[in-house]
Amino acid sequence: MFWFLRRGIASLVMLWVIVTLVFMSIHFVPGDPVELLLSQDGGSADPATVQMIREDLGLNRPIVEQYVEKLKGLASFDLGRSMVDDSSVSAEIARRLPRTLELIGLAALISLVIGIPAGIYAALHTGGTVDRVASYLAGFAQGIPVFVLGTLLILVFSQMLKLTSAGGFVAFSQAPGRHMGLLLMPSLSIGIGLAAIVFRITRASTLEVLPLDYVRTARAKGLGDRRIVLHHILRNALIPVITIFALQIGSLLGGTVLVEYVFNWPGLSGMLVSGVNARDYPTVTGVILVISALFIGLNFLVDVLYGLTDPRVRK
Repeated sequence: MFWFLRRGIASLVMLWVIVTLVFMSIHFVPGDPVELLLSQDGGSADPATVQMIREDLGLNRPIVEQYVEKLKGLASFDLGRSMVDDSSVSAEIARRLPRTLELIGLAALISLVIGIPAGIYAALHTGGTVDRVASYLAGFAQGIPVFVLGTLLILVFSQMLKLTSAGGFVAFSQAPGRHMGLLLMPSLSIGIGLAAIVFRITRASTLEVLPLDYVRTARAKGLGDRRIVLHHILRNALIPVITIFALQIGSLLGGTVLVEYVFNWPGLSGMLVSGVNARDYPTVTGVILVISALFIGLNFLVDVLYGLTDPRVRK
């Protein structure tokens, strides 16, 4: 219990450090965010208008007061209001975040369903035809950029086979079947490359576990291959897989920009790009903080899985 509590406190401290760094970076970069926002059309910003907006946003107050106010807002899940249309940043993130999470979630499920069984099978039959073919396909899939793969999927399934639309978004509550059809191709664009990574790590980790003493002992006792794989090999081989998989999922939280753009999927990454283009600093900082919090939470979950998978980690 103390081990989990210590990991949780460390995660909260890390989140506070990220909040502080983001706040300081926004307030100490050259240029006034209000002037940049008003002058992005090429004109000059009116000083009176700049002063009025700064007062409305609280940017004219002392920086320590702004920092304390920011922490209070975060404690109540208030990420401020957009400088472009005065909409709630928290509400917009809450609307877009589930779309990105379901995109990444389905991609992760695809990668695990394909990568782990294929990696174990290839390791158990190393050097065989299946192992060589799977390794070649994994290397090929890992080297294809997601936007190229996404374009190929659109060409095949949308233009040639006419099975689904090229992109777009429909709420699940309105049309569940169409929603899943539109979600499948962008998830495949991410999941195929991620499956290749999971396959290669699973295969390499399983090959390291196979010659160990406890595996030979289990075989000497006459245990079946299925029980040996599930109870002796898989549990120890999954530790490096969990590490790499979690890092890849964390990178996808802010890295689905190209996929969302190709398939016109209105997720969190698109909101971040729009905020950067519009010089909308509350939106940018809000999205960065949410992505950071999710990444830290994912790392905490990985630590918990470590402890559950291998009791030695807790010690």
